[in-house]
Amino acid sequence: MTTPSMQALKAASAAASEYLRTVEARRVAPEPDALAMMAQLTQPLGEDPTDPDEVVRALHAYGSPATVASAGGRFFGLIVGGTLPAALGARVLASAWDQVVFNDATSPVGCALERCAGQWVVDLLGLPPQSHVSFVTGATMGNFTCLAAARQRLLARAGYDVTERGVWDAPRLRVVASDEIHVTVLKALTLLGWGTTTIERIPTDDQGRVIADQMPVLDPQTIVCLQAGNVNSGSFDPFEEVCRQARAAGAWVHVDGAFGLWAAASPARRTLTAGLDQADSWVVDGHKWLNTPYDCGLAIVRDPQPLHDAMATQAPYLKTGATVAPKDMGPEFSRSARGVEVWAALRSLGRRGVADLVESSCSHANTLAQGLRALGYEVVNDVVLNQVVARIGTVDDHTRIAQAAQESGECWFGQTTWRGQSAIRLSVAGWSTSEHDIQRTLASIEQVTKDVLSTS
Repeated sequence: MTTPSMQALKAASAAASEYLRTVEARRVAPEPDALAMMAQLTQPLGEDPTDPDEVVRALHAYGSPATVASAGGRFFGLIVGGTLPAALGARVLASAWDQVVFNDATSPVGCALERCAGQWVVDLLGLPPQSHVSFVTGATMGNFTCLAAARQRLLARAGYDVTERGVWDAPRLRVVASDEIHVTVLKALTLLGWGTTTIERIPTDDQGRVIADQMPVLDPQTIVCLQAGNVNSGSFDPFEEVCRQARAAGAWVHVDGAFGLWAAASPARRTLTAGLDQADSWVVDGHKWLNTPYDCGLAIVRDPQPLHDAMATQAPYLKTGATVAPKDMGPEFSRSARGVEVWAALRSLGRRGVADLVESSCSHANTLAQGLRALGYEVVNDVVLNQVVARIGTVDDHTRIAQAAQESGECWFGQTTWRGQSAIRLSVAGWSTSEHDIQRTLASIEQVTKDVLSTS
């Protein structure tokens, strides 16, 4: 390695080590002064080069204090869990490798580790063993990838090749989705040509689960979108009942399981996912509950052929047993070896470790729910997973409580609107979150709630 590279890596290692060593003691949200100091990083570009290690030191000096400490144990927003030690180390090493996972020629190790990690995930989640896993940036692109495969398959059944002829004259495909469909699925659908008003909505119950007996009549030209882990309640749609209807009709079932799909890896939570394996495609994030670095999502399809048909640039037929290049099984040509970090996370955890990670988060969520009830909050969801939604006071009170908690630096959570009512939402997904973090968070919520309600 060149001397400048070694100096920069040494500086980065020292900075990252200091950051992680102090992350639990620091504020979760940055101080206003720290945000102001970012101006040191955004000055006009200079004429002369700067030493690489000096660049890294400046990033640490002015950038690290301005981060949100999502790597710590008291960040409960966006279902973010920090980065597992092995995944962090893998990110550093993979950056040094600088692999382009285009095909086996450009990165034999990247392709091999992604295939291995994909097989591990399929097995861990109890999905059909022939399923294919493509590594993408996250759930948005995962949904896009799977839904593109669904569109390809259903239009091909109708004798229409969308790759050659485009979407303009294509037979109409129906999309039937939960009334609480996640925004990332909506975005993927609109990118693929469906308008939001064309989606047929399925009514949901008080926990956000679709009501199976209120499904419309399905047909072979229908894509059904379900959820494994409602973004507010954490609830799961009734996969067995809906998949039974879809199978009889020849419809495609897609499951958005950005965080909730990992429940299938826990023996204690697996009943929530009953029937999940009967779907045709699934999405799950690595960077949420598996605690890999951002960004990493997994698009999984039962039958690889329609995905290959939608994404390949050559060889229209996928031969049985053939080694297929990642570029022909996903939307990107040039991308990082993000599957390496999934491999490292799973190798370090093992089956029991993944289950323990899920169970620890669920246990902490229940402790939060009990603590919030003791403070006078109404917990409005059944806490079946890692999500807690709670109400107290007015819409303005919820906004002020979340803002005050963030400004305190003690913890970070957000406000949500669920089933037409305002609430606060806490999502537990971090490997490093401890019972001490939970109690410290409850103490902070108690204080800010008293302060807000006393002036409302």
